[in-house]
Amino acid sequence: MSAEELSSSASSSSDETLERDPSFKSAEGGGVDERLGSVRLEDEGDVEESRSDRVEDRGGEAVVESNGHGGDEGECGEESLVVETEVGDASGDLGSGVGGDGAVVERDAGEGDGDDGGDVPVLKTAEVVGSEVVGEGSRPGLEVGSEWRRNRTRSNSEIEMDDEQSPSSSGYAGERGSSNGAASSASDINEIVEDDEIREVGDVDGANGGIDSQSDWVPGKRHADEDDASISWRKRKKHFFILSNSGKPIYSRHGDEHKLAGFSATLQAIVSFVENGGDRLNLVRAGKHQVIFLVKGPIYLVCISCTEEPYESLKGQLELIYGQMILILTKSVNRCFERNAKFDMTPLLGGTDIVFSSLIHSFSWNPATFLHAYTCLPLAYATRQAAGAILQDVADSGVLFAILMCRHKVISLVGAQKASLHPDDMLLLANFVMSSESFRTSESFSPICLPRYNPMAFLYAYVNFLDADSYLMLLTTSSDAFYHLKDCRIRIETVLLKSNVLSEVQRSLLDGGMHVEDLPTDPSLKNRTLSPRVGHDSQGTFRESAAGIGGPSGLWHFIYRSIYLDQYVSSEFSSCLRSPRQQKRLYRAYQKLFASMHDKGIGPHKTQFRRDENYVLLCWVTPDFELYAAFDPLADKGQAIKTCNRVCQWVKDVENEIFLLGASPFSW
Repeated sequence: MSAEELSSSASSSSDETLERDPSFKSAEGGGVDERLGSVRLEDEGDVEESRSDRVEDRGGEAVVESNGHGGDEGECGEESLVVETEVGDASGDLGSGVGGDGAVVERDAGEGDGDDGGDVPVLKTAEVVGSEVVGEGSRPGLEVGSEWRRNRTRSNSEIEMDDEQSPSSSGYAGERGSSNGAASSASDINEIVEDDEIREVGDVDGANGGIDSQSDWVPGKRHADEDDASISWRKRKKHFFILSNSGKPIYSRHGDEHKLAGFSATLQAIVSFVENGGDRLNLVRAGKHQVIFLVKGPIYLVCISCTEEPYESLKGQLELIYGQMILILTKSVNRCFERNAKFDMTPLLGGTDIVFSSLIHSFSWNPATFLHAYTCLPLAYATRQAAGAILQDVADSGVLFAILMCRHKVISLVGAQKASLHPDDMLLLANFVMSSESFRTSESFSPICLPRYNPMAFLYAYVNFLDADSYLMLLTTSSDAFYHLKDCRIRIETVLLKSNVLSEVQRSLLDGGMHVEDLPTDPSLKNRTLSPRVGHDSQGTFRESAAGIGGPSGLWHFIYRSIYLDQYVSSEFSSCLRSPRQQKRLYRAYQKLFASMHDKGIGPHKTQFRRDENYVLLCWVTPDFELYAAFDPLADKGQAIKTCNRVCQWVKDVENEIFLLGASPFSW
């Protein structure tokens, strides 16, 4: 396809982009006993391709641009500072329409056209939105993955200023910095950058092939000796801050938050200045950096990132961090700030740094953080049913939720009648348990708050590890139910041991989940199973992993999300994606693809096909499921589409083993 066609197609498929508050999706559903429908993705010759890079409509948007000169070469250089604000109360919901000069009022975009209503979704040529980049120069002047903004006539809401240098009060991210920073040589700076990159890559694990492997990650506070005067602190690629509306620091990912009091006060002053003008500050773009603000009453959450993650993803991460704080304290902590604006809540969060750092680490490897769905440990249907039966007996005895998990994966869960549990609550609860060493050493009875269930009240969680990886969580509303829940745990553990459920869990944990090398070549094969890695030598499977090319047609990895069940399954990493750097890069690519597919400003789309120097990405969204697949960068488009059809059929054939079916309905 020529550059002209590519440009034309991109312009026609892009609508106005609206900054939006990434609320968590609520899936409508009936009974979860219903099975996934049969689907097929068809290739109709050459599929039209168009660049799907994000296009932002700057009309009516509050934009302040300035040309600045950073002091550290390679970090910022000449930067364009973009400030996006929103009219309205900081605690209110997003409105619709465009406000007055200098503000963007966010509104909901209309939904895309639905399917034809048939049982088998068919991929039409006109439905594909994507970008195929072969070599260099596909689009002169436009880097792969960069944002492309349409040039429009500058309105009154856009202000452009030419300054000598960008303003700075803290020396962050490429500013000239303090005297300590000025004393460092260029070689020292380069060494720090390389060290930071090594540390960032080290955050991603999975050397054993699993997307949730964390064997090499060291939990706890990161670089506690740093402050905003340290060049090494300013070189960190991603920062998270929690502060109060009085400017008191509460949490910082890097460095000691008490040493960052001045920096926190600066952030608070910026937010207050915009709010005093009747706007709400959402985002500041400065060169490669994004500064995302999330205001939750008296609590301010800020993310500073140069990782090129989408704005929606970063704001969603701030929402999860806030949810983790609410899980520990409940939202009633706001009343403390109402009584005393200078209230210091750091003592209430004492010892929880490891919980927040573990959650932030999961942003680099756990798809649940942006899919807002949970994943199950692959188990035989009979084994999962046996676990669910005993949990149901316990739930009938007054337990609100009974959850059996292995690490971050669900084995079985049961809820009381009319009780619903949001996937994000499960994510935060699992992170809280897995990151706290005290839960592993003894049975625990702890007050917790589920922000999606009831952010104002405590529940009480009985937690007991059955072995090194599996643990049981029993949630109740009663504060004196410890001994009753202990008796329930003894009954459950006895049944699980007699039925060999725990041994099957350990076997599944060692075998892993779905492997792209085991994808059946014949999609008509039925009754296929995953355990114990059957199909290695059986007919109808594809085994070319020894050659290092992954699965059929160069398939390297896929994520399948069931919209109806709010569950997802992720394949194990193929031999082509063994290094942590490759896995993290793919995770970020999925993240961008997900945000692009669900961007209300230029979508939503049904399909996307992207090709770059790293891989081919194919995404397919239907009312029932979402499929994200990564292929070899030289993969043929037609073969990739056929392979995706086979993946969907394969998932349908083994759904009893990879999804939790037949449980009590959850109406999140």
